[in-house]
Amino acid sequence: MSDGSPSLSIRKAMEQCEQILDYQFKDRELLERCLTHTSVAKTRLDSNERLEFLGDAILGLVVCQALFDQFPTQLEGELTRFKSVLVSRNTCTLICERTGIDDLIQVGKGLSQQESIPPSVKAGVIESLIAGLYLDSGMEVARKFIMSELQVEIEKVAVLEQSHNYKSVLQQRVQKSMGETPVYKVTGEQGPDHAKCFKISAVIGSRVFEPAWGNSKKQAEQKAAAKAIEELDQEDEAQGHA
Repeated sequence: MSDGSPSLSIRKAMEQCEQILDYQFKDRELLERCLTHTSVAKTRLDSNERLEFLGDAILGLVVCQALFDQFPTQLEGELTRFKSVLVSRNTCTLICERTGIDDLIQVGKGLSQQESIPPSVKAGVIESLIAGLYLDSGMEVARKFIMSELQVEIEKVAVLEQSHNYKSVLQQRVQKSMGETPVYKVTGEQGPDHAKCFKISAVIGSRVFEPAWGNSKKQAEQKAAAKAIEELDQEDEAQGHA
């Protein structure tokens, strides 16, 4: 962050960001902070780190309310699974790349020389901008941006989740973030041939996730995929608050 007015590069980035958001900030320093990664900020308080914290909470609230309103017959467990896919680092990274905001992030030389900005940085700037919109004009402005970007994603996730196709959800997520394709390994069997149960684990690269039992291999694979998604979500949440 500069001592005086923003530099030309950040000024242009701010103008382009406002065009993407279709919103003009009243507080210009707030917008500048939203786009400023800690690697280039004078102090961590001059970066978007604190805004990420607030934006994550606002994103969660808006998505929870949208899911609550749009799926009145779904129980809390199903809504929680919907939310875990939508309120994630992967989704925020997708929004950042889709809108072109990833080209506007202000980073230090170390990051700027890399071939690609890390997904965590891209996700963080989206959370920061959500917080910035909220602080600058209130919840409805933040909600408008979130829903404009996530309504289609909500509909996609609902189709996948309502068909219990956790394998498809996991495959899409892992292929995008890790470049891997999950496979499923039978680690146990029980019962007679006509009523056999199977114990199966999702395997991603060298990592074997917690197994799940099912009355068929197909059912056990779906349950194993759901367990892997839950574990990855918990790790993303822990990293996001680290």
